[in-house]
Amino acid sequence: MEHQDLVDKNEESVESIEKVNNTEDQDKMNEVEGVKSELVNVDESKDLQSETSSIQEVQGSNSKGSEAEIRVNTNGQEYSGDKEGSNGDCEPERLEPNLDKEKDDRRDMESAHMNEKVDEVLGEDHNMEPVFDGTEVPGLEGLRITSTRKQDGDQESPRMVEKAVALKNFVKEKSAVAVSTMLRRLSGRRGEGDLGNFDDEGKDISDPSKEGESTVAEKGGQKSAWNPLNYIKKSSDVDGENKTEQGDSVNENPNIPIDMKGRIILYSKLGCQESKEIRLFLRAKRLRFVEINLDVYPSREKELEKFSGSTSVPKVYFNEILIGGLSELKTLKESGNLDEKIDFLIGEAPLFEAPQPPLSGEDDDSSSGAIDEFAVIVRKMKESIPVKDRFHKMRRFTNCFLGSEAVDFLSEDQYLERPEAVEFGRKLASKLFFYHVLDENIFEDGNHLYRFLDDDPIVASQCYNIPKGIATVKPKPIAEIASRLRFLSYAMFEAYVFEDGRRVDYTSLHASGEFARYLRTVEELQRVEIWDMSREEKLAFFINLYNMMAIHAILVLGHASGAMERRKLFGEFKYVIGGSSYSLSAIQNGILRGNQRPPYNLKKPFGSKDRRLKVALPYPEPLIHFALVCGSRSGPALRCYSPGKIDEELTDAARNFLRSGGILIDLAAKDASANKILKWYSIDFGKSEVEVLKHVSNYLDPSNSEVLLDMLATSEFKVTYQPYEWGLNA
Repeated sequence: MEHQDLVDKNEESVESIEKVNNTEDQDKMNEVEGVKSELVNVDESKDLQSETSSIQEVQGSNSKGSEAEIRVNTNGQEYSGDKEGSNGDCEPERLEPNLDKEKDDRRDMESAHMNEKVDEVLGEDHNMEPVFDGTEVPGLEGLRITSTRKQDGDQESPRMVEKAVALKNFVKEKSAVAVSTMLRRLSGRRGEGDLGNFDDEGKDISDPSKEGESTVAEKGGQKSAWNPLNYIKKSSDVDGENKTEQGDSVNENPNIPIDMKGRIILYSKLGCQESKEIRLFLRAKRLRFVEINLDVYPSREKELEKFSGSTSVPKVYFNEILIGGLSELKTLKESGNLDEKIDFLIGEAPLFEAPQPPLSGEDDDSSSGAIDEFAVIVRKMKESIPVKDRFHKMRRFTNCFLGSEAVDFLSEDQYLERPEAVEFGRKLASKLFFYHVLDENIFEDGNHLYRFLDDDPIVASQCYNIPKGIATVKPKPIAEIASRLRFLSYAMFEAYVFEDGRRVDYTSLHASGEFARYLRTVEELQRVEIWDMSREEKLAFFINLYNMMAIHAILVLGHASGAMERRKLFGEFKYVIGGSSYSLSAIQNGILRGNQRPPYNLKKPFGSKDRRLKVALPYPEPLIHFALVCGSRSGPALRCYSPGKIDEELTDAARNFLRSGGILIDLAAKDASANKILKWYSIDFGKSEVEVLKHVSNYLDPSNSEVLLDMLATSEFKVTYQPYEWGLNA
């Protein structure tokens, strides 16, 4: 009878656990969308099965309880190992089954289980961001059919249902952990069973001997022995290395500039055709130069007039010697005197009177502006109230402060009553200085936890545009910042990107004054207001920012040669924009594609309660794929985009990309060979392969477009996809 009572009690416990799990987990999982919710449900099912198995084992062993609480003596009698007798000694004692203790054990199990769920759902953005790293995962092709476009009822064919069932079975068979691990580790560098060993920050510590090889440049200006520019140089030398392996004699690599003590200065202006030709001339001679663009540095116009007697451009200086323009360079070459001048540069350093490269911050107004009185108060508040790690809802949150502590400070510092101090705190929070750790409210008095923006763990570890401390300059309008970024991008692309837009001089760009000014300008984005931007403004701003951000990431992290490196490049290099962090993947798939899942991924970039969702475009913009440049050789050409002409410029970019090898048509073989971008993001162009090709035919030459449409009409054609070259566009 006692045994049966205990069994009944355990069965009730199982039902109680199921009820708690189903009720609590349902509330927490409402935020998780699509296939991700299925993954979590699979995990929960496995956890519940594990718990049920544990309870059944307790039943099978006649409910002996935990070893710490119940012992069995040598005669088979049960006694409590922790219970003391009346004399203070621990003596064997027969016990009745302690149902209350069993109930406590079950309650502990429920608490531990829910703690795991809180860890999983209410974590501090520990979930990996969905990123496409170039790896095509077999079995997940069906994910590409998901779109915001309205599907007609008759389009839901049995094939689509089969794909959905296949995906569900795939997830169940492999389990959530296996699928997640597979998506993270498809780089081919580890054995199938080698899962690696990672510390709390995600760094691989499985092989300490390789630690120095994988160390990247620290944020905040701290340097390491690893230099990403060296890696960029190696990537650009691939062709030369291949020739060497084939036995060709390569005495000098044409991509490496001549090492010289002297300095070449080029004075130029934006849009100057002769300046473009001089750049090509100097690069062909492997001569590195410093460009002083008078549109970027207007104060240098007086210097040029003083040195040369004129402000006309272009003008080239070899050290302190004025050479002149393009015609003078060609004359030197034809006369044979150019080599003598180059030898002079190799051996002689410039004199003091020679033109100097631009100084950091020269003619730069980005850091100037009115003082933000709110920022001054917040800076003082951060220095005054305790900011430390705290526990809340069974989780530890780093670098937090209590709402009551902030109210205490504001009441004393601003001479406010507590209700007035709360209102003032809400105004500070609306200015994006701090936020609730779980986004439960804007700001309230009491034991609510808040965190300053620059103390956010993601911002501190992965965002590269946030300065140390709180900036005291009042945020400028987004239109002004976007205009300056567009101007700087235009200047850098003209000076350091080759004529076809497909190759970048990363080393010269990294050392330029324009890039230094760009880094200072993007720091202004941390508290900017971006909610009211129009579609055209968002397209131009985020495309330009993506392209420059990718260059910045390559200069910091180095060229991403494998899937794992690309995952880091696209998902872990971020900017703070309007109080939220954005990766390259979040900009592309979350903003510009209308919050679509990246190819071969199981979740969308932004959840239903994500603040960034308000910034996302309402639907995917297919032509952005011909404008976004991630640094690969198979990508489109670099150029700048403006809000007023964004649709015209995107159309021109699509024509340029597709007519320059983006799609090749072989009429004889009835074959269309397309760039893999059209495969990976096909859902943005159409519901089927035929619709995708019809879409892109609008941007081909009229003759090729007609041929392609004729092929599609006869249905006697095949589509192949070109191998995607991930090599660096240097």
